[in-house]
Amino acid sequence: ACRPTLKASNTTHDIRITTKRSELDGGDFLFLVSCTEMIPATIRDLYKHTLVVHASDLPKGKGWSPHIWAVLRGSNTITVSLFEAADKVDAGPIWKKLSIPLEGHELYDEINNRLFETTLNLMDYAIENPGLEPQPQNPSEESFYKKRNPSDSQIDPEKTIAAQFNLLRVCDPDRFPAFFDYAGCRYRIIIEKVDTED
Repeated sequence: ACRPTLKASNTTHDIRITTKRSELDGGDFLFLVSCTEMIPATIRDLYKHTLVVHASDLPKGKGWSPHIWAVLRGSNTITVSLFEAADKVDAGPIWKKLSIPLEGHELYDEINNRLFETTLNLMDYAIENPGLEPQPQNPSEESFYKKRNPSDSQIDPEKTIAAQFNLLRVCDPDRFPAFFDYAGCRYRIIIEKVDTED
């Protein structure tokens, strides 16, 4: 446990970071960030608020890796939604949304850093507005993204780099690096920005 000061206020809170569901024993807020399992109501009820951070403009873009799919489809904006956890995936009422503008050159780590900053801002907002009345989602507007897998990082060696740049820049260089098959061999591609002023 630690006692950090929130960026957006002078209030100090007891905060615990955990990756184990068995360690969730109650409190004011439970924030679910990059959580891959459903948290049942029996655990959610231990908290005043159980909130999820999801990188899409809900109810559009429910499901897996929404910001990656958005960039692959040419979007220059990532919307991040803060919403209440519910029994159905990504279905709870919305607390707040923030948008992240992109210029089209940001790589995987840069996008993740922007998402992390936005996540912290949303968490600050929730803690400072505990009495907020969240807005229900409209189910008729929902859409879903499928889970990405390693094969989604495959590059076509017959196409140009420019035509595949969005895919190159969103591939996780450690877990799901970009790759291509050529002449009977498989090759991994890692891209990084280089300072051209040297």
